[in-house]
Amino acid sequence: MTMAGTLIETVGWLATAVFTMSFLFKDVIKLRALQIGGALLWLCYGLLIGSQPVVVANVLVVVVAVWTTVRYAAARPT
Repeated sequence: MTMAGTLIETVGWLATAVFTMSFLFKDVIKLRALQIGGALLWLCYGLLIGSQPVVVANVLVVVVAVWTTVRYAAARPT
């Protein structure tokens, strides 16, 4: 495997790990932060492998996760 191939694989595995870790959090803000981080990693992975469906899906996940996080944080009692 080439150095570029190893980098691509590493990004994919890291994205998988971050996404899986998000299931361990109950706090909505922490959960969304991990979802956003995982989706950004998947977005990078999609760009590296040239997969438009992976890129578009994860752009949508980032947008929705940011939007719901902002909404939740605004409604959260202080």
